Amino acid sequence: MNYKINQITVEKKYIIALDQGTSSSRAILFNKNAKIIDVAQCEIEQIFPKSGWVEHNPEEIITTQTKVLYDLIGNNSINPSEIDSIAITNQRETTVLWNKKTGKPIYNAIVWQDKRTSNLCSQLKAEGHEEHFKKSSGLVIDSYFSGTKINWILNNIEGAKKLTEENNLLFGTIDTWLIWKLTKGEIHATDYSNASRTLLFDINSLTWDNKSLKILDIPKSILPCIKNSSDDYGFYEYKGTRIPIRGAIGDQQAALFGQCCFEPGEAKNTYGTGCFMLLNTGNKRIESKNGLLTTIAWGIDDNILYALEGSIFIAGAAIQWLRDGLKIISESNETEQLAKEANEDEVIVVPAFAGLGAPYWDMYARGAIFGLTRDSGISEISRATLESLAFQTKDVLIAMEEDSGIHLQSLNVDGGASANNYLMQFQSDILDTPVNRPDIIESTALGAAYMAGLYTGFWKKEDLKKMKSINQIFKPSKEQTVFIKKYLLWREAVKRSMNWTK
Repeated sequence: MNYKINQITVEKKYIIALDQGTSSSRAILFNKNAKIIDVAQCEIEQIFPKSGWVEHNPEEIITTQTKVLYDLIGNNSINPSEIDSIAITNQRETTVLWNKKTGKPIYNAIVWQDKRTSNLCSQLKAEGHEEHFKKSSGLVIDSYFSGTKINWILNNIEGAKKLTEENNLLFGTIDTWLIWKLTKGEIHATDYSNASRTLLFDINSLTWDNKSLKILDIPKSILPCIKNSSDDYGFYEYKGTRIPIRGAIGDQQAALFGQCCFEPGEAKNTYGTGCFMLLNTGNKRIESKNGLLTTIAWGIDDNILYALEGSIFIAGAAIQWLRDGLKIISESNETEQLAKEANEDEVIVVPAFAGLGAPYWDMYARGAIFGLTRDSGISEISRATLESLAFQTKDVLIAMEEDSGIHLQSLNVDGGASANNYLMQFQSDILDTPVNRPDIIESTALGAAYMAGLYTGFWKKEDLKKMKSINQIFKPSKEQTVFIKKYLLWREAVKRSMNWTK
């Protein structure tokens, strides 16, 4: 695609995806062949004010995200006029409220993992609101989602309600916060995928739901407008050049699109901070009877596709815990060799540090290690932690197949932990299903880039699958009785970790 600037035709060579995640802000440079040219990354601080509370500094988020964007362009000596567009993908339910006049947050961002609204969620259930939220939003009542976080800020931060009365308060998930800051306050918007994670959005009528807003006492005036995932989100000015922002999509839906799971029945699993499996259900909304979420996958040209989602709160974060909490490893990739060296024992780790997500939805569960003996050491705990990611994925897959009636022929995987060969082989074995790992495991950033590129014409949809290549297919390798026994132990361990703090 070409644009004429000052009578000089400049070829558009790149798309930049901004991937604002739970642990870092990143910028990824893609060329016309959807290959990664470079990545710039900056970690962000995890703030834990109280037990179960998790926060980020919104100012740090925009500062680090802008820094890595500058670094990416500068390090690769790119003329900004060669950039076709910018795309944004983000940690989804994390909640920011800010002053419209000053542009300053009135409180830290409350992260999706945060548990401070667990009691409010229990109260809402006791009042009989569960069925309404499920029918309207496709979600369960849980502290995971944005709605109760907004309610907490409005009721606990001095001056918040006064700002709403003055029409000077704005809400956004991280995509909205970034867009508003990058466009210097011109665009206050989100996309369908992120809106569907707030508890406040009716995924049937595709509007903010008045009854949900009333139940949670949230004014509609603070909410962003809703756009397609592939759409016009304004411009970011870089050293005098206006670069279009043309895609915005929640990280897990972005990964589904990046894996080219365009057809109903295609699924992916992302191994990031959490672990998220999504199944494309097309234009059909499937209501789960097994603890899964019904969510919007994406919107393109006002065509809305849905997905079933299994949300696992702690995945890669459990491996970070081995490194930063227990300090038994110095690098995450050490776990692969340690797992291979472990004794054949029955150690099970349940990483319920933030409660349990799908299909259990127990806000009061907590992490535990079972089956320790005097022979248990670093290798055994490392292996059991890795295997917990695969066990949780199997829990979700069983629920997904029961809800949809679809038996998966294979599972597409991505995210940092998918590079671990031991984990991927164990995942295939425990599922008794082939696992496909693509060459580019940065599917989240790639999916967001695709959204921007489709809007501008940088790519055509029919070309996307042609550009995908598989790095390795892991196939079930051993007698299933071994894995059936291990999985039954896992289910027993989960039962014992549930309802711990209540």
